[in-house]
Amino acid sequence: MYAIVDIETTGGFSAQHRIIEIAVVFHDGEKITGHYERLLNPHRSVPSFITGLTGIDAGMLSEAPDFAQVAEELWTLLEGKIFVAHNVSFDYNFIRQAFEQEKKSYKPRRLCTVRLSRKIFPGLRSYSLGRLCESRGITVNDRHRALGDAWATALLFGQLLKEDRNGEIARSLKGKEKALTLPPNISHEQYNQLPRATGVYYFHDKNGKVIYVGKAVNIKSRFDSHFSGKSKISLKSEICDISYELTGSELLALLLEAMEIKRLWPKYNRSLKVKSISWGVFAYLDQQGYQRFQVSKIFPGIKPLMTFTSHTEAWKLVSDKTEELELCPKLSGIQKTSGACYDYRLGRCAGACCGEESPEAYNQKAANLWNGTSSQQGVRFLIKDRGRNREEEAVLLVEDGFLAAFGYIDHSAQCQEIGEVLDFLKPVKRVVETQALLQSYLTKLPADRIIPLNGMQ
Repeated sequence: MYAIVDIETTGGFSAQHRIIEIAVVFHDGEKITGHYERLLNPHRSVPSFITGLTGIDAGMLSEAPDFAQVAEELWTLLEGKIFVAHNVSFDYNFIRQAFEQEKKSYKPRRLCTVRLSRKIFPGLRSYSLGRLCESRGITVNDRHRALGDAWATALLFGQLLKEDRNGEIARSLKGKEKALTLPPNISHEQYNQLPRATGVYYFHDKNGKVIYVGKAVNIKSRFDSHFSGKSKISLKSEICDISYELTGSELLALLLEAMEIKRLWPKYNRSLKVKSISWGVFAYLDQQGYQRFQVSKIFPGIKPLMTFTSHTEAWKLVSDKTEELELCPKLSGIQKTSGACYDYRLGRCAGACCGEESPEAYNQKAANLWNGTSSQQGVRFLIKDRGRNREEEAVLLVEDGFLAAFGYIDHSAQCQEIGEVLDFLKPVKRVVETQALLQSYLTKLPADRIIPLNGMQ
């Protein structure tokens, strides 16, 4: 027995919005056997664009029951039936969450008529409910009302049952819960071709335009995580294709992601922009001649020693270096006290904070906090990292703190000179975000993976 479901809601996200109308059409595998329809009071305003789309306004809902009042009745009607909907994840996520609020765990077997239509009726230009019904000769009454759309979906489902000569419906029901979480426009074949490898992946819309860029150590697992649980419905419905570029190197994937977001500026990366460089470590001499440090937001006119994408990163570097170089935490801006720092009392500070250590001796140690990192102008080096397979390694060229080029060197190439290695690398446009990413990542790299190039041609 099948329950073909359609809902109208106050918006597109089940976590934030509520159901205002639900309809269920029952099908026994051969014919429609009945239906259920209810308006539901969401106890919140109905956006004007929803009223414009559905015709449902607040006045129509004021005397309607809320979901809690119909939950038991609806549970009895749906229990034991296969849940069917057009873009099933949308309707199911709302209903599952509504049942959860009533302390009921609703996890039926599910079928998506979008996905099934793509398999059983291939080659159509559009698989929206309206276009599909038009192409199949199905009349839709009361479009964008729950019963009208559910009834049309039930008629479409009846045609799918009759035309399913290859057993697609049975295959979808047989242990294919993973597929039910996938975007409706992504096929099993596309999903199965995704690699379990490190790289950058791209989501494309129906016109091929990139709408999201991400990086992952395991692209297939990362794709799964996008669409498990409460995924973004609008992103899910717009994805029509996936592409990717393997990097092998996690660092290179991180840098390439930043460059591609800056180059393509995808629609769904706008709320997840690569962090801008907004924090810095500043240095100044106090009245006694001691070198002091301060973590602060960057402001025009004063150049920081080092730049960071977050206060946390900047603070951690200063804190780590203060401990490593045995600097005074008060002069590093870590401790606020009017007298000697707390570390002096514990014997971990030589006393610059109370005049026990001379400015000259202290400043000589303090200079090591930024030596080699404060000015990256003219600094060139290579980073060797994991390749896309065992026969190669990734090589990154860093100039002035930016990623300047990258490529892959086959172990059999036997490059004898640095110049030969550089010939294999592909130049890239300097992107400021790569500077910040490299700066935070370099402290984690083993020394033998970095090859200085200063003084070399």
